[in-house]
Amino acid sequence: MSYSVVKGTSYVLVHAPDMVLHNGTTQTTEKHLNPNSEYLKNLPKSLRSFDEAVNYLPNQVYIGNNKPADLRKDPQPWVGKNVEGASKNGKLGEIMPQDEFIGLIKIVDAFELVKLNKEFTADVKKKLNDHPLVKDELVAKLKEGEDMADIQKLVDEQGAEPLYMNNEVIGCIKRAHDVDINLNAHVIFENLVSKASGVLAALHLLDKTDINAEEIEYVLECSEEACGDMNQRGGGNFAKAIAEVAGLTKASGSDVRGFCAAPTHAMISAASMVKAGTFKNVLIVSGGSTAKLGMNGKDHVKKELPILEDVIGGFAVLVSENDGTSPVLRTDLVGRHTVGTGSSPQAVITSLVTEPLDRGGLKITDIDKYSVEMQNPDVTKPAGAGDVPNANYKMIAALGVKRGEIERTALNDFIVEHGMEGWAPTQGHIPSGVPYVGFAKEDIEAGNINKAMIIGKGSLFLGRMTNQFDGVSIVMEKNPGVVEESKGVSEQEVRGLVAEAMRDFASHLLQG
Repeated sequence: MSYSVVKGTSYVLVHAPDMVLHNGTTQTTEKHLNPNSEYLKNLPKSLRSFDEAVNYLPNQVYIGNNKPADLRKDPQPWVGKNVEGASKNGKLGEIMPQDEFIGLIKIVDAFELVKLNKEFTADVKKKLNDHPLVKDELVAKLKEGEDMADIQKLVDEQGAEPLYMNNEVIGCIKRAHDVDINLNAHVIFENLVSKASGVLAALHLLDKTDINAEEIEYVLECSEEACGDMNQRGGGNFAKAIAEVAGLTKASGSDVRGFCAAPTHAMISAASMVKAGTFKNVLIVSGGSTAKLGMNGKDHVKKELPILEDVIGGFAVLVSENDGTSPVLRTDLVGRHTVGTGSSPQAVITSLVTEPLDRGGLKITDIDKYSVEMQNPDVTKPAGAGDVPNANYKMIAALGVKRGEIERTALNDFIVEHGMEGWAPTQGHIPSGVPYVGFAKEDIEAGNINKAMIIGKGSLFLGRMTNQFDGVSIVMEKNPGVVEESKGVSEQEVRGLVAEAMRDFASHLLQG
């Protein structure tokens, strides 16, 4: 059986301090309910500089300059410690500064809704001209910029969403319709941010993977945003919008939605498409979310910590035909949280971990690394949510003990050996399983591990349509080499074989 493979990955972050202040849901809600709160007064002093964000170990791990194992070598918390030799450019992607990203938002705008002033435009043009992945034809879309007076008029009189740099308005995003709330300026802003960060991830994947853009036939976009209008609020299509800017001229695509679990759903879908022979190369891509910037900010400020949720995330994964070397995706070892599974932690982990392993005759210990909800504990612990990855590993280990596959005394050893510290920003879908896919590919190909399980979990009840939880998983493993599929035998060939056998039998009788 010839499985599809993970051919390449990329991971990007965007440092967005002004978007924390003006666009994160925690902050915009606080401005509405309590505009004079101490939190809002103290918030600007709690924002990190770009250099501080770059020098933060979990961010360096996310873009591939450091490995997950480095997080355990340097005990928590990691905030306040600088990484020696840190760079905004990573082995798997980059950390982009806010001004360049605002320029990229303008570049990906297809309907002239983004307006930037002339001074800012001239400055960001110079910077993006030096960016190795933003080509001249993309930079040209910035044009010359607008007069600040015209931008301010759009903000004051037509409901445009201001764009800030160093807490000063340098542009805006216009509403796309006079009365449709699904096309108001704030929604358009959120969608363009998701699109732009997805484009950045796609460009990095093309740069870091040996594939031509024309070879990608299908794109699956799996963020938590949804674009549409009043007649189809989540109609899409982010996938083709991102593919267009990234130059994927031969690709079609569609959006996959499943809250935080969507990236793993997309991996299973892409692996199945390629294995079935429908497409040879499928790109999974996702941008990030401004709504979640500063989501736990109140707890961080209260504890005199900087705002750690100051980055927008993005990633891309290329799933391709079996090349004989890249890690395979075991579509026969897929875990599913079904409607009847139940929501207890044990029921969830059983459905996602042990049930697919049982189908493959595997033990919990046969998986070398589990990638679960890889949230950064620097963010979640001060907010009272604890160490999320560690909690998942404890439950997996406990099931192993219950099944007799792990000695009770070896429970902590299992967590260290088969688990990892979390490093992903709390961008909803971004931490859910996929941050390790790039490292898993590297570790498997280097012979450090044989199998990894990617687990995505989601909270469907947030949509108020069901109280159901959600989750899926899939196993990545070492490629045994391309196996030639056995060819079927035609009816004509069967007749020939039968005739030959009858002749041989008759000859044998005559000789006897």
